This record gives sequence, C-alpha cells and structure tokens, in this order.
Amino acid sequence: MDSNDIVIVGAGAAGLWAAAVCARSGRDTLVLEKTGRTGTKVLASGGSRCNLTTTLGARAASQLFGKEGARFVSPAFAALPPQAVRERFSALGVPTSIEAQFEKVFPTSNKARDVRDALQADALKSGAVIETNQAVLNVSTDANGWQVQTASATLSCRAVLLCCGGQSFPKTGTTGDAYAWLRALGLEVVPPVPALVPLTSTAKWAKALSGLSVDAEVRIGKYRRRRPVLFTHLGLSGPGPMDASVHVSRATRSVDLLVDLLPDHSWEALRQMLVEAASRKGAPRLVRLIPLQRRLVETVAMVAGLSEPNPRAADISKAQRNQLVNTLKGLPVPIDGTTGFDHAEVTAGGLALHEVDRKTMEVKAHPGLYVFGELLDLTGPIGGLNFQAAFATAELAGLAAGKPR
Repeated sequence: MDSNDIVIVGAGAAGLWAAAVCARSGRDTLVLEKTGRTGTKVLASGGSRCNLTTTLGARAASQLFGKEGARFVSPAFAALPPQAVRERFSALGVPTSIEAQFEKVFPTSNKARDVRDALQADALKSGAVIETNQAVLNVSTDANGWQVQTASATLSCRAVLLCCGGQSFPKTGTTGDAYAWLRALGLEVVPPVPALVPLTSTAKWAKALSGLSVDAEVRIGKYRRRRPVLFTHLGLSGPGPMDASVHVSRATRSVDLLVDLLPDHSWEALRQMLVEAASRKGAPRLVRLIPLQRRLVETVAMVAGLSEPNPRAADISKAQRNQLVNTLKGLPVPIDGTTGFDHAEVTAGGLALHEVDRKTMEVKAHPGLYVFGELLDLTGPIGGLNFQAAFATAELAGLAAGKPR
C-alpha cells in the first residue's frame, strides 16, 4: 500500500486549483484523473472560451445560488472573491476581459485551453504530481486514515479531496462516480439532476419559432430571471430557460415556463398603448404596435386566442386585449423535460450542504475528507458562477487540508 499525504480525486477546475494550494503549503499532493487529460470540461466550456468567473462582487454573486446556497458559499467567496480569481489568472499569464451586459469574464485570448494550461502549470510548478488515466474505484476510511483504491493500487493518505464532478456532460468523464462512495460513508446525497440545460416542449408553435431569440424574463414557480431566450427545434434554450432548467428537472410533471416578452413594459402600459392605437384613425395592425419580431407577434396572437394573427387594434375586443397583454407578459410555453445530462453544463444535487463545514469544505462526520466543486449540491446560473464556486471552494479545501495536523 503506497502512502501519500494528500490525494485529490479529479483534475478539473476545482482539482487543479486545490492541488496548487495544497502543494504550496508544502504537502505532498497527488492528483488522480480518470481520463487521459486534465480539465476536459474547462476546455469545452463557454463554447471553448471558458467564462471563468463573474464581474459581480462576492456578496451579489453568492446570492445567485439561492438562500441555502448563498449562506454556504459566502465564506468561500469572501476568501476568494471573483476579482481575486481574475487577479490570480492574470498572475498566471492569462489576462481576462469582461462582457459587461451579462457580468461575464473570459480570458482575453478567448481560449479555454489557456485557462486549463495555466491551472495545470500552476499545480505542477507548485509541486503537485498529476497522474492521468487513473480511475478511482473507491474511497474508504479506517483507524489508520484514508484509502483510495485504483485499478492498480490502494493508496493510503492523511486527507482525500473529492472534486470529481457530477454527471453533466458525461463524455468528459464526469459520470457521478463519487456519489456511491459518499453514500457508503453514510452521507446524504441529494439526487442529481441536469441543470443549465436546454428545455423540451410539446408545443408545435414554440418549435416553429426555432432560431428566434428575445430578451425576456422567465418565470417558473417563485423563480424569475431576466436573460435571453432562444426558441429551438426542441423547445427553449439560451441563458433564461437554461437557468430555470433545474426547476424543470425537479418537477414531477410537465410545467409551463412563463416568458415575459416585454419586461421593460408594464401590463398597464401595454394595455393603454393598444387602447390608444384602437382610437386612432386608420388603426395600425398588431405587428406595427408590438416591438417584437413579426412571427413572434403572430404566434402570441394565436396563443392569446385572437381570431387572426395580425388584426387591426380597433378590431381587438376588450377581453381579447386583456388576454393579449397577459400573453405578452407571460407567454406560457409547455415544457415536458430537458435534453438531459449529455447537454447539461452542470449537475444540480450532490452531497448535501449540511454535511460539510462551509469554512473548510471538510465533511463534518469524516475528518480528512474534503468535498467541493460540482460534487456539492450547489448550483448557480449561467455567467461564470459555477467556475467561481469551484475555484473558491477549492481554495478553502486546499488551505484547510494543507494545514499541519
């Protein structure tokens, strides 16, 4: 049985970041990666551009993880705020640029490979050892410490850092291996579901709008968020629907996603506009009044129950006018599911947050075991938030694991 100090399982964004932190503390650090290269999901992210963090401050960014998630991630974001991530990459030779409209941060080169290469080089330069094609079969503990079993050896170590991801985009190697290990240790694992994933719809009219994009606010239950919506041949995609997809994944039946097509216009303002247009001589037709693409306006008219797709304002009754405005402010798109883990950017679910010390990422019931990154039940929206969470939780885990015992 080989003996090590720290073993990190997973050489993705979180694992490589934690490896550098641990190794800089002077600890012998071994990273095991099941695939043939490091950072495969980093390379594929953001259309191979890698939206690596956000322009938001630590507090604003943490609040986008929901009430429980915000409380959990706040110490990590305080220790490593988004600006510190940008500064770290700059120091590693990867300057960043922002897309201010959606608070996104990319490497100035627009190459995800630069991000992966910098993380890997930093880990190696700091003294970590990285072994690829080393699938872990099990992680267990006894009176002597932790054991990590691979196909070729059983490694003994003082601390194990688990950051091997969830189940999203499984062709990159993230196939949910660690969930069984965590359950075997008596820990609660929230059932994983695909998140940040396109939605499927049963509505032929929605699919007929394929290729059309609109700035909108999406609503499902109590959740609402303003982000672009893209109609596809399967249903809906784009940041708005994908941010809401976790609620679809966890629903037990088909749901309606409500799309406010004119979030800058109030219900009353739209109603009044239609009333005034109807009173004008030569009352204009609907497509001239509504500031949306023609085929979208005509679809809204159909969904609202109007007798024709492009009527004159004067020919719309009061009841029809109210229904039209209701539809513009909440177009109900029937959603029957998602395109699944194969197309999901992240996994929602994972190790329950109450099992983990939020200041160190150490599992409360098992000293020496650290869990962080996507393996946690912690999911943020599109916009670099999930990479930010991976780096920040990895920072805390690396600092805590690297301390003398």
